[in-house]
Amino acid sequence: MVRGRISRLSVRDVRFPTSLGGHGADAMHTDPDYSAAYVVIETDAEDGIKGCGITFTLGKGTEVVVCAVNALAHHVLNKDLKDIVGDFRGFYRQLTSDGQLRWIGPEKGVVHLATAAVLNAVWDLWAKQEGKPVWKLLVDMLCAQALKDGWTRFKVKVGADLQDDMRRCQIIRDMIGPEKTLMMDANQRWDVPEAVEWMSKLAKFKPLWIEEPTSPDDILGHATISKALVPLGIGIATGEQCHNRVIFKQLLQAKALQFLQIDSCRLGSVNENLSVLLMAKKFEIPVCPHAGGVGLCELVQHLIIFDYISVSASLENRVCEYVDHLHEHFKYPVMIQRASYMPPKDPGYSTEMKEESVKKHQYPDGEVWKKLLPAQEN
Repeated sequence: MVRGRISRLSVRDVRFPTSLGGHGADAMHTDPDYSAAYVVIETDAEDGIKGCGITFTLGKGTEVVVCAVNALAHHVLNKDLKDIVGDFRGFYRQLTSDGQLRWIGPEKGVVHLATAAVLNAVWDLWAKQEGKPVWKLLVDMLCAQALKDGWTRFKVKVGADLQDDMRRCQIIRDMIGPEKTLMMDANQRWDVPEAVEWMSKLAKFKPLWIEEPTSPDDILGHATISKALVPLGIGIATGEQCHNRVIFKQLLQAKALQFLQIDSCRLGSVNENLSVLLMAKKFEIPVCPHAGGVGLCELVQHLIIFDYISVSASLENRVCEYVDHLHEHFKYPVMIQRASYMPPKDPGYSTEMKEESVKKHQYPDGEVWKKLLPAQEN
């Protein structure tokens, strides 16, 4: 039963110093500190349930998202949760179209990231009040089925050095054999002709796809790359950097991708991701969510389970990324068995962090940063 009026919203800048170990580095992001704007909302209901939401960032700039969340707070405070749930679309538009913030970027950029964090907290709160995980909350609106499993797919980063790419791809292909699936990720490294030329040379390693071969905003560029590589048996996977559902619509209409990668924090939370899942179904394009980072695995498991049960009803050509990293900071961490996501059973959106982890990594006053910042200055 949805209940309560939102009485408090807090947001904290939580950063994990992953750059010290080189974790998460790729061709475009050489020293990221995996971070999150961590939102907690409370209501005046007597149950004391809190909703927790995050949006994933890479360190510097998280404070900008925190400021944006605070700037949007007046749209949230004193709102009846029932009214929000009853008109999620209207609430989403209210957040993304704030007249004083719209110039920063409607339905994209920092405002969109802040909106995702707030909406993720609302979904978490609603699901906790209903006593269900988000995927079950979604499924109960429609229908029910089951899941399957299998670790048989592996991904390698490419794009910085062709000879090194060929060396590493050969090692991986030799290790996994010809029957396992190899995927490649360029993290937007190339221009269009370069992507075609580079991947033509890596085609001998039989990759299923090349992920983010060029700028995520270049829809026609992706279509050109797709047209050139599909005859080689290589698909295009993209979407983790797409601002909104309109970009996905254009990618699908242009036949610019063969694998669609939603991101649970890049779009406007569950609401906008659902519209993209439905579009992917219409175009018969498999959804293979982006995950990793801070809490992305915890979030996206709900979306991919819902997609399987209620939208696509298929596991064909579908995978969901997983990185065994930073889950220990969450109260309800993702569970993996036999290379498969296990449907979460705890109520909520799996977004709640352990308070001790938040305090320890809060930027810049947490214990970790109080030690690191003076050392970095020296």
